[in-house]
Amino acid sequence: MTEEYADLKGVKICYEIRGDGDPLILIHGFGTTKNDWKLAQVDTLSEKFKIIIFDNRGAGKSDHPNEPYLMEIFADDTNALMEYLKIEKAHILGSSLGGMIAQTFAINYPNRINKLILINTTPSFPSNPSGIEMYKRNKITKYNAILKDPEKAFWEYGISGFSRNFKKMLQENPKKKFHGLFSAEDMMKEMINDPSTPQDSENQTNALMHYNVLNKLHTIKSESLIITATHDRTLPKMLSEKIHEKIPNSKLIVIEKAGHGSPLEKAPEINQYIIDFLKN
Repeated sequence: MTEEYADLKGVKICYEIRGDGDPLILIHGFGTTKNDWKLAQVDTLSEKFKIIIFDNRGAGKSDHPNEPYLMEIFADDTNALMEYLKIEKAHILGSSLGGMIAQTFAINYPNRINKLILINTTPSFPSNPSGIEMYKRNKITKYNAILKDPEKAFWEYGISGFSRNFKKMLQENPKKKFHGLFSAEDMMKEMINDPSTPQDSENQTNALMHYNVLNKLHTIKSESLIITATHDRTLPKMLSEKIHEKIPNSKLIVIEKAGHGSPLEKAPEINQYIIDFLKN
């Protein structure tokens, strides 16, 4: 894959494309980059679809404007990138924060979306901001830890989203290729490459603070797949169940014995669910 840049109304967005077929846009989560998808999704999914991955504004190699972000701004960026690439309609897949952006996109741009896939995400955040502030502080602590000791930071923060058993396997053999796709060392390299700065975390947190689409989800007409995990402590299963209840044409899949990082931990299973959903 070759990195390219799209100038979207003065904000440069870094993107990559691989594969042929129906376009499938993957939107990454808070504090990560497009490269997260390369660990376990891009190789497999690009055999069936034209995969478009990109760094959100304030992430990776895209521009990092120092201003409070909103989920609508992220959704507008996704739409503008589609226009730049001359893609009229696409399947949209988002995980965590990416899932919130995907929901917002589906609501605001219903004519640009074919099928919608949401992984380990939420339709809203509590009105009490203390939990979000704690989440932001954790991200800033992680950034400072990466600067001080990257390897130690990875083992303390980089595997927190996995089940206890999977964490143990990662620690026992950091070089082992799980599912033949990635190792703990690969994950570590990705985590310490272009980490989100405190400024980025501050701006992304603003999007969380102002996010609530629960009462708009019924307007989503696209066929939707919602994937959640039994041991997701970041965005628990009940939040995905709320989304499923509100989106009329939706299907819910629960991944057993996995956490927020289930797209890696259970990569073959989740990739197959994605392919089957989009190909049917």
